[in-house]
Amino acid sequence: MTTTLQPAPERPEKPPSEVRSRERAEGWRRRAPLLPALLFTIAVTQIPFLVTVFNSFQSWNMVRPGSQHFVGFDNYVAVFSDSVFLQALVNTVLLTVVCVFVAMLLGLGLALLLDRSFPGRGVVRTLLITPFLILPAAGALLWKTTMFDPTYGLLNWALGVQVDWLSDYPLAAVMAQITWQWTPFMMLLILAGLQAQSREVLEAAQVDGAGRWRTFVSITLPQLSRYLQLAVLLGAIYIVNSFDAIYLMTQGGPGTASTNLPFYIYQRAFEGFDVGQSSAMGVIVVIMTLIVATFALRLMFRTFDVSRGVK
Repeated sequence: MTTTLQPAPERPEKPPSEVRSRERAEGWRRRAPLLPALLFTIAVTQIPFLVTVFNSFQSWNMVRPGSQHFVGFDNYVAVFSDSVFLQALVNTVLLTVVCVFVAMLLGLGLALLLDRSFPGRGVVRTLLITPFLILPAAGALLWKTTMFDPTYGLLNWALGVQVDWLSDYPLAAVMAQITWQWTPFMMLLILAGLQAQSREVLEAAQVDGAGRWRTFVSITLPQLSRYLQLAVLLGAIYIVNSFDAIYLMTQGGPGTASTNLPFYIYQRAFEGFDVGQSSAMGVIVVIMTLIVATFALRLMFRTFDVSRGVK
Protein backbone atom coordinates (compact mmCIF):
# COMPACT_ATOMS: atom_id res chain seq x y z
CA MET A 1 0.00 0.00 0.00
CA THR A 2 1.52 3.31 -1.08
CA THR A 3 1.07 6.42 1.07
CA THR A 4 1.16 9.73 -0.74
CA LEU A 5 2.37 12.69 1.33
CA GLN A 6 0.20 15.71 0.85
CA PRO A 7 1.94 19.11 0.90
CA ALA A 8 1.16 21.26 3.93
CA PRO A 9 -1.42 23.87 3.18
CA GLU A 10 0.03 27.32 2.70
CA ARG A 11 -0.73 29.84 5.41
CA PRO A 12 -2.65 32.79 4.11
CA GLU A 13 -0.56 35.95 4.04
CA LYS A 14 -1.62 38.65 6.43
CA PRO A 15 -2.80 41.88 4.85
CA PRO A 16 -0.20 44.69 4.84
CA SER A 17 -2.38 46.87 7.05
CA GLU A 18 -2.39 44.25 9.80
CA VAL A 19 1.40 43.83 9.54
CA ARG A 20 1.93 47.59 9.84
CA SER A 21 -0.41 47.85 12.81
CA ARG A 22 1.47 45.06 14.58
CA GLU A 23 4.81 46.75 13.87
CA ARG A 24 3.48 50.03 15.26
CA ALA A 25 2.16 48.28 18.36
CA GLU A 26 5.52 46.58 18.87
CA GLY A 27 7.32 49.89 18.43
CA TRP A 28 5.12 51.60 21.01
CA ARG A 29 5.60 48.66 23.39
CA ARG A 30 9.40 49.13 23.20
CA ARG A 31 9.19 52.90 23.59
CA ALA A 32 6.65 52.95 26.43
CA PRO A 33 9.25 52.69 29.26
CA LEU A 34 10.99 55.82 27.86
CA LEU A 35 7.87 57.99 27.73
CA PRO A 36 8.05 59.22 31.38
CA ALA A 37 11.64 60.37 30.86
CA LEU A 38 10.68 62.04 27.57
CA LEU A 39 7.75 63.87 29.16
CA PHE A 40 9.94 64.99 32.06
CA THR A 41 12.61 66.29 29.66
CA ILE A 42 10.00 68.23 27.67
CA ALA A 43 8.53 69.68 30.86
CA VAL A 44 11.86 70.94 32.26
CA THR A 45 13.53 72.06 29.00
CA GLN A 46 11.19 72.76 26.11
CA ILE A 47 8.32 74.42 27.97
CA PRO A 48 10.63 76.92 29.77
CA PHE A 49 12.34 77.64 26.44
CA LEU A 50 8.99 78.39 24.78
CA VAL A 51 8.14 80.73 27.67
CA THR A 52 11.53 82.42 27.18
CA VAL A 53 10.81 82.89 23.46
CA PHE A 54 7.44 84.43 24.32
CA ASN A 55 9.01 86.79 26.87
CA SER A 56 11.66 87.85 24.35
CA PHE A 57 8.93 89.62 22.35
CA GLN A 58 7.69 91.49 25.42
CA SER A 59 8.85 94.70 27.06
CA TRP A 60 8.74 93.70 30.71
CA ASN A 61 10.67 95.11 33.65
CA MET A 62 9.68 93.55 36.96
CA VAL A 63 10.28 96.74 38.95
CA ARG A 64 7.47 98.40 36.97
CA PRO A 65 4.25 96.41 37.52
CA GLY A 66 1.93 96.44 34.53
CA SER A 67 4.67 97.40 32.09
CA GLN A 68 4.49 94.15 30.10
CA HIS A 69 3.43 94.63 26.48
CA PHE A 70 4.28 93.21 23.05
CA VAL A 71 7.17 94.92 21.24
CA GLY A 72 8.02 92.42 18.49
CA PHE A 73 11.72 92.24 17.60
CA ASP A 74 12.67 95.45 19.44
CA ASN A 75 14.44 93.47 22.17
CA TYR A 76 16.61 91.68 19.60
CA VAL A 77 17.51 94.96 17.93
CA ALA A 78 18.42 96.45 21.30
CA VAL A 79 20.52 93.42 22.20
CA PHE A 80 22.66 93.59 19.05
CA SER A 81 23.17 97.32 19.54
CA ASP A 82 24.28 96.79 23.16
CA SER A 83 28.05 97.25 23.42
CA VAL A 84 28.20 95.24 26.65
CA PHE A 85 26.48 92.29 24.96
CA LEU A 86 28.95 92.42 22.08
CA GLN A 87 31.86 92.55 24.54
CA ALA A 88 30.39 89.58 26.43
CA LEU A 89 30.04 87.72 23.13
CA VAL A 90 33.71 88.29 22.29
CA ASN A 91 34.74 87.21 25.79
CA THR A 92 32.61 84.06 25.50
CA VAL A 93 34.14 83.06 22.17
CA LEU A 94 37.67 83.79 23.40
CA LEU A 95 37.11 81.94 26.67
CA THR A 96 35.66 78.88 24.93
CA VAL A 97 38.29 78.63 22.19
CA VAL A 98 41.28 79.11 24.48
CA CYS A 99 40.06 76.80 27.24
CA VAL A 100 39.06 74.00 24.86
CA PHE A 101 42.31 74.21 22.88
CA VAL A 102 44.64 74.38 25.90
CA ALA A 103 42.72 71.71 27.84
CA MET A 104 42.82 69.41 24.81
CA LEU A 105 46.59 69.84 24.39
CA LEU A 106 47.23 69.24 28.08
CA GLY A 107 44.84 66.29 28.07
CA LEU A 108 46.63 64.80 25.07
CA GLY A 109 50.03 65.11 26.75
CA LEU A 110 48.79 63.59 30.01
CA ALA A 111 47.00 60.77 28.18
CA LEU A 112 50.18 59.88 26.28
CA LEU A 113 52.08 59.71 29.58
CA LEU A 114 49.41 57.64 31.33
CA ASP A 115 49.19 55.22 28.41
CA ARG A 116 52.63 53.91 29.41
CA SER A 117 53.23 51.43 32.21
CA PHE A 118 55.04 52.72 35.29
CA PRO A 119 54.82 52.09 39.05
CA GLY A 120 51.91 53.90 40.68
CA ARG A 121 50.08 54.62 37.44
CA GLY A 122 46.69 53.98 39.06
CA VAL A 123 47.38 56.49 41.83
CA VAL A 124 48.57 59.11 39.32
CA ARG A 125 45.44 58.62 37.22
CA THR A 126 43.23 59.13 40.26
CA LEU A 127 45.06 62.31 41.26
CA LEU A 128 44.84 63.75 37.75
CA ILE A 129 41.11 63.03 37.51
CA THR A 130 40.40 64.75 40.84
CA PRO A 131 39.93 68.33 39.46
CA PHE A 132 37.06 67.15 37.27
CA LEU A 133 35.32 65.62 40.31
CA ILE A 134 35.37 68.88 42.29
CA LEU A 135 32.27 71.04 42.09
CA PRO A 136 32.83 74.03 39.76
CA ALA A 137 31.91 76.48 42.54
CA ALA A 138 34.35 74.85 44.96
CA GLY A 139 37.09 74.85 42.31
CA ALA A 140 36.52 78.55 41.59
CA LEU A 141 36.72 79.46 45.29
CA LEU A 142 39.83 77.29 45.68
CA TRP A 143 41.65 79.11 42.89
CA LYS A 144 40.46 82.53 44.05
CA THR A 145 41.63 82.13 47.64
CA THR A 146 44.59 79.76 47.25
CA MET A 147 46.16 80.53 43.88
CA PHE A 148 45.27 84.12 42.97
CA ASP A 149 45.14 85.86 46.34
CA PRO A 150 47.44 88.91 46.00
CA THR A 151 48.85 88.50 49.52
CA TYR A 152 48.81 84.79 50.33
CA GLY A 153 48.39 83.23 46.88
CA LEU A 154 50.60 80.34 45.85
CA LEU A 155 51.13 81.79 42.38
CA ASN A 156 52.67 85.01 43.69
CA TRP A 157 54.78 83.03 46.15
CA ALA A 158 56.07 80.69 43.42
CA LEU A 159 56.87 83.52 40.99
CA GLY A 160 58.13 85.94 43.63
CA VAL A 161 55.86 88.78 42.47
CA GLN A 162 53.02 90.86 43.89
CA VAL A 163 50.25 90.80 41.29
CA ASP A 164 46.50 91.03 41.78
CA TRP A 165 45.68 88.48 39.10
CA LEU A 166 41.89 88.80 39.34
CA SER A 167 42.07 92.56 38.81
CA ASP A 168 44.93 92.84 36.33
CA TYR A 169 44.29 89.67 34.30
CA PRO A 170 40.69 88.67 35.09
CA LEU A 171 39.85 86.77 31.90
CA ALA A 172 43.18 84.91 31.90
CA ALA A 173 42.63 83.92 35.54
CA VAL A 174 39.18 82.53 34.74
CA MET A 175 40.63 80.68 31.74
CA ALA A 176 43.27 79.07 33.96
CA GLN A 177 40.67 77.79 36.42
CA ILE A 178 38.33 76.44 33.74
CA THR A 179 41.22 74.80 31.87
CA TRP A 180 42.34 73.13 35.11
CA GLN A 181 38.78 71.90 35.66
CA TRP A 182 38.29 70.42 32.17
CA THR A 183 41.75 69.01 31.36
CA PRO A 184 40.97 65.69 33.13
CA PHE A 185 37.84 65.29 31.00
CA MET A 186 39.86 65.68 27.82
CA MET A 187 42.51 63.34 29.21
CA LEU A 188 39.97 60.58 29.87
CA LEU A 189 38.49 60.73 26.37
CA ILE A 190 41.87 60.73 24.67
CA LEU A 191 43.18 57.97 26.95
CA ALA A 192 40.21 55.82 25.93
CA GLY A 193 41.20 56.37 22.29
CA LEU A 194 44.80 55.46 22.98
CA GLN A 195 43.86 52.23 24.70
CA ALA A 196 41.56 51.33 21.81
CA GLN A 197 44.51 51.23 19.39
CA SER A 198 45.48 47.94 17.83
CA ARG A 199 48.70 46.77 19.48
CA GLU A 200 49.47 44.63 16.45
CA VAL A 201 49.53 47.71 14.21
CA LEU A 202 51.88 49.53 16.61
CA GLU A 203 54.18 46.53 16.79
CA ALA A 204 54.19 46.23 13.01
CA ALA A 205 55.18 49.89 12.75
CA GLN A 206 58.09 49.30 15.12
CA VAL A 207 59.20 46.28 13.09
CA ASP A 208 59.15 48.41 9.93
CA GLY A 209 61.48 50.89 11.60
CA ALA A 210 59.02 53.71 12.30
CA GLY A 211 60.12 55.97 15.14
CA ARG A 212 57.87 57.23 17.92
CA TRP A 213 57.10 60.54 16.21
CA ARG A 214 56.32 58.87 12.89
CA THR A 215 54.12 56.30 14.61
CA PHE A 216 52.28 59.04 16.48
CA VAL A 217 51.67 61.18 13.39
CA SER A 218 50.77 58.37 10.97
CA ILE A 219 48.92 55.91 13.22
CA THR A 220 48.03 57.28 16.65
CA LEU A 221 46.81 60.75 15.65
CA PRO A 222 44.41 59.52 12.90
CA GLN A 223 43.09 56.96 15.39
CA LEU A 224 42.48 59.74 17.93
CA SER A 225 40.81 62.14 15.50
CA ARG A 226 37.24 61.10 16.34
CA TYR A 227 38.00 61.20 20.08
CA LEU A 228 39.50 64.66 19.73
CA GLN A 229 36.44 65.85 17.82
CA LEU A 230 34.15 64.48 20.53
CA ALA A 231 36.25 66.15 23.22
CA VAL A 232 36.11 69.51 21.43
CA LEU A 233 32.35 69.28 20.90
CA LEU A 234 31.46 68.33 24.48
CA GLY A 235 34.01 70.69 25.98
CA ALA A 236 32.76 73.64 23.92
CA ILE A 237 29.12 72.97 24.83
CA TYR A 238 29.89 72.96 28.55
CA ILE A 239 32.52 75.70 28.66
CA VAL A 240 30.44 78.18 26.67
CA ASN A 241 27.92 78.06 29.54
CA SER A 242 30.51 78.73 32.27
CA PHE A 243 29.02 80.80 35.07
CA ASP A 244 30.39 79.63 38.44
CA ALA A 245 33.99 80.70 37.87
CA ILE A 246 33.11 84.20 36.66
CA TYR A 247 30.47 84.80 39.34
CA LEU A 248 32.68 83.66 42.22
CA MET A 249 36.09 84.89 41.03
CA THR A 250 35.62 88.20 39.21
CA GLN A 251 31.90 89.10 39.15
CA GLY A 252 32.43 89.88 35.47
CA GLY A 253 34.88 92.67 36.26
CA PRO A 254 36.74 94.83 36.40
CA GLY A 255 33.99 96.53 34.41
CA THR A 256 33.09 94.00 31.73
CA ALA A 257 36.59 92.61 31.22
CA SER A 258 35.59 89.05 32.17
CA THR A 259 31.84 89.14 31.51
CA ASN A 260 30.55 86.32 29.31
CA LEU A 261 27.07 85.78 27.93
CA PRO A 262 25.62 83.59 30.73
CA PHE A 263 26.81 86.05 33.39
CA TYR A 264 25.51 89.08 31.47
CA ILE A 265 22.13 87.40 31.02
CA TYR A 266 22.08 86.77 34.77
CA GLN A 267 22.86 90.44 35.42
CA ARG A 268 20.09 91.70 33.15
CA ALA A 269 17.54 89.24 34.51
CA PHE A 270 18.23 89.17 38.27
CA GLU A 271 19.96 92.50 38.86
CA GLY A 272 18.37 94.67 36.17
CA PHE A 273 15.01 92.81 36.27
CA ASP A 274 14.70 93.23 32.49
CA VAL A 275 12.86 90.04 31.53
CA GLY A 276 12.36 90.97 27.88
CA GLN A 277 15.95 91.69 26.87
CA SER A 278 17.43 88.92 29.04
CA SER A 279 15.05 86.45 27.37
CA ALA A 280 16.11 87.70 23.94
CA MET A 281 19.76 87.21 24.91
CA GLY A 282 19.00 83.69 26.06
CA VAL A 283 17.30 82.81 22.79
CA ILE A 284 20.25 84.22 20.81
CA VAL A 285 22.73 82.18 22.85
CA VAL A 286 20.70 78.99 22.33
CA ILE A 287 20.50 79.58 18.57
CA MET A 288 24.24 80.24 18.28
CA THR A 289 25.01 77.14 20.36
CA LEU A 290 22.75 75.02 18.14
CA ILE A 291 24.46 76.33 15.00
CA VAL A 292 27.93 75.51 16.33
CA ALA A 293 26.79 72.10 17.60
CA THR A 294 25.17 71.28 14.26
CA PHE A 295 28.36 71.95 12.31
CA ALA A 296 30.39 70.00 14.87
CA LEU A 297 28.00 67.03 14.71
CA ARG A 298 28.13 67.00 10.92
CA LEU A 299 31.90 66.90 11.12
CA MET A 300 31.68 64.00 13.55
CA PHE A 301 29.16 62.11 11.39
CA ARG A 302 31.67 62.19 8.56
CA THR A 303 34.00 60.26 10.82
CA PHE A 304 31.36 58.07 12.45
CA ASP A 305 29.18 56.50 9.74
CA VAL A 306 26.11 55.32 11.64
CA SER A 307 24.99 53.04 8.81
CA ARG A 308 28.31 51.36 8.04
CA GLY A 309 30.18 51.66 11.33
CA VAL A 310 33.20 53.77 12.16
CA LYS A 311 35.29 54.88 9.21
